[in-house]
Amino acid sequence: MPENGSSTGRPAGTGQGTGGQDAGGQSTSGQSTSGQGASGQGAGGHGEASTGSASAGRRERAAGRTVSREVRLASRPSGPPVPENFELAEIDLPAPEDGEVLVRNLFMSVDPYMRGRMNDSRSYVPPFRIGEPLDGGALGEVVVSRAPGLSPGDVVVHGQGWREYAVIDAGQARTVEEIPGVPLSVYLGALGMTALTAYVGLLDIAGLKEGDVVFVSGAAGAVGSLAGQIARLKGASRVVGSAGSPEKIAHLLGDLGYDAAFDYHDGAVDEQLARVAPDGIDLYFDNVGGDHLRAAIGALRTHGRVAMCGAISAYNATGPVPGPDNLGLAVGKRLTLRGFIVSDHLDRTPDMIAEVGAWIREGKVAFTETVVDGLENAPQAFIDMLGGANTGKMVVRLGNR
Repeated sequence: MPENGSSTGRPAGTGQGTGGQDAGGQSTSGQSTSGQGASGQGAGGHGEASTGSASAGRRERAAGRTVSREVRLASRPSGPPVPENFELAEIDLPAPEDGEVLVRNLFMSVDPYMRGRMNDSRSYVPPFRIGEPLDGGALGEVVVSRAPGLSPGDVVVHGQGWREYAVIDAGQARTVEEIPGVPLSVYLGALGMTALTAYVGLLDIAGLKEGDVVFVSGAAGAVGSLAGQIARLKGASRVVGSAGSPEKIAHLLGDLGYDAAFDYHDGAVDEQLARVAPDGIDLYFDNVGGDHLRAAIGALRTHGRVAMCGAISAYNATGPVPGPDNLGLAVGKRLTLRGFIVSDHLDRTPDMIAEVGAWIREGKVAFTETVVDGLENAPQAFIDMLGGANTGKMVVRLGNR
């Protein structure tokens, strides 16, 4: 595994990090643990950019051009992706033109939705193309600017990940400010699209109400770990979750404030859900689909709501996946099952940053990151993330600041 460490943290820099591997959740506490080569900690004990393979991103610019590496799709996977589906290439980037900036990426995100884009099929976002670089969320530092409002040294979030450098239209880059004691990578997770997904899914899609009993699947994952905490802070009477290992269950109960949690490997999901929520649930935040969705439909009370965020249990399937066989209960219970795509709700970003950002500063929201160093390790980080080998948000560190 190329995983170099997991940093966990509250802005105050107190508490203990969880080392390891899980399915994408966020964390609590403030210490970073390192594996093969993640060096250094930033303020507050959060892992900051290391040297080592990350320094490969620092390339000499000559004659107005920049040498950069990028990860391309070499072939489309059948089932789980394998390293052979990716290729690492080196290119010369042209100097930015008017209205553009050259950005040196510091962190990039690997996310479950990217698996769907590796298939040659129609979806809400175009598929990746064979022989061309992948893309996704990234955070970087402006090196050269030909655009008003952006200057060298500015830190921006943008969509040109999977590469060390990117020439970007300034309109596609959003500046962010450092928060003392918090790693910049937070803007790809606990203050990024991950947080927006949890925030919108709970509040706008499922209509969270004070006193609701909430069930979150994939609760130790990037979105799930935030969804559970937001639900609690917004007045849920009980928050329960599922995850895939004893370590993750301990993380949910000890770090993230879940009232109860279960390991879905330990028995039938519907039976375990009934044990932790004996009186039923009002809201289900679905990251998994499959048997979790079936169990939630059975446990939901009348007028229950489901935010259908993802179905990671089916992402590597090679054929049609059957739906829940108890969907008829949705009629009698008058359930609302609503799917959503977070990019349709970008207008909610300022509200999310204001509210979740305040919680992070106050130490009310905890987040965990699993950090992998080096662009060359990004494909394996993506593969591992799909297999649940991360706790909290999985990010790839590409350079120092």
